[in-house]
Amino acid sequence: MCFGYLAVFYVSTLLQLSLKKLLIIGQTFPEPSTTAAGERMMQLIYLFKQKDYSIHFATTATFSKRSEDLKQLDINIECIKLNDDGFDDYIKTLQPNVVLYDRYISEEQFGWRVSEISPNAIRILDTEDLHFLRKAREQAVKNKVDVLKTNLFTETAKRELASMLRCDLSLIISEFEMNLLKKTFNISEDILFYLPFLLEKPSEEKINNYPVFENRKDFVTIGNLLHAPNVDAVIYLKNEIWPLIRKKLPQVKLHIYGAYAPPKIQQLHNEKEGFLIKGWAENANEVLKTSKVCLAPLRFGAGLKGKVVKAFYNGTPTVLTPIAAEGFSNVSIPETNSNSFENDFASEAISLYNDQELWDKRQNEGFEILQHQFSANLYIENLFDKLNAINADLTGSRNKNFYGEILRYQTNMATKYMSKWITEKNYNKT
Repeated sequence: MCFGYLAVFYVSTLLQLSLKKLLIIGQTFPEPSTTAAGERMMQLIYLFKQKDYSIHFATTATFSKRSEDLKQLDINIECIKLNDDGFDDYIKTLQPNVVLYDRYISEEQFGWRVSEISPNAIRILDTEDLHFLRKAREQAVKNKVDVLKTNLFTETAKRELASMLRCDLSLIISEFEMNLLKKTFNISEDILFYLPFLLEKPSEEKINNYPVFENRKDFVTIGNLLHAPNVDAVIYLKNEIWPLIRKKLPQVKLHIYGAYAPPKIQQLHNEKEGFLIKGWAENANEVLKTSKVCLAPLRFGAGLKGKVVKAFYNGTPTVLTPIAAEGFSNVSIPETNSNSFENDFASEAISLYNDQELWDKRQNEGFEILQHQFSANLYIENLFDKLNAINADLTGSRNKNFYGEILRYQTNMATKYMSKWITEKNYNKT
């Protein structure tokens, strides 16, 4: 599962001599072969590598067999603990120039310590996607409420937005989420930066070597099956959509790829129905570029969908729900011609499978989206210009976001003393 970042970013052999230090506090070790979030983190790492930062990765998580081997990239790894003063000694010695939190929970857990011990470090939050948006939509689906009418003003929203305000900059992966933050929640654009997945359109030579329409077969869907939106999508496919497709195309199969499939997903495997649970895809690009059509029937979620970007890159037309299409400019979704979206989705899938002219059109649409929305050159220099501007006037930048400073002060005090109480309690136990 690779977005091709190794081909895009050149890693300098002199990085160890750099005086610029980036500390990433990660909720998990990145797994780029299993999750879009893991790929996103690796892209950020390569961005800072390109700018000659030495990179330090600290996490409370354990290493898995699919975790990226960061040591091979000359990244320093530090195992840290929650509610442990050892982190204070670590960051005091390191003194990073930039601290990047992987998701708002990491900022909640360690932000007060960073602010107290390394106050001049630029604080960046990589949201991955807006967690409060995804969770609110999940609840709406459970309650059988239109996701567009869901209540976004939740406790999770308060926590995530407070985390964003406490940081100097938040990286937002979707234009939809940028607009939501600015218009619905009045978050200043000064502390937001739109940074989608970074992926170049494949070269003409590569495209010419892709399997053509008549040499591809079957449907595919892919995604980490620990992720609730993907689990729901597979069940939705099995119960509502795949029977409609299979009725018109009785010989085709649907291949479902994804790591960490729970038993309720594994039990859906049915050879007779052509509904095949295949597990983890060692090479997602190979899987996608040999499939004729990708299905992305997501009913809830947030951010950008890695499966969609990956399908675009491999020239595989994709059938999208409005949620799956969110954040993509000029992407086609099924036209509503009936009272059932499931019928419309299935009809679009069948048309794409049978109609080469439509298939070619949608393939080119995907390539165009990559070129005009996801090229790294559109964002890299602007991001580091933004960071340089913040660094040049850190006090002025924070004063402009003074409500964030108030939140940082009040929240940090509460979190700090709770953490110290837990630390003391744990110490007395030993």
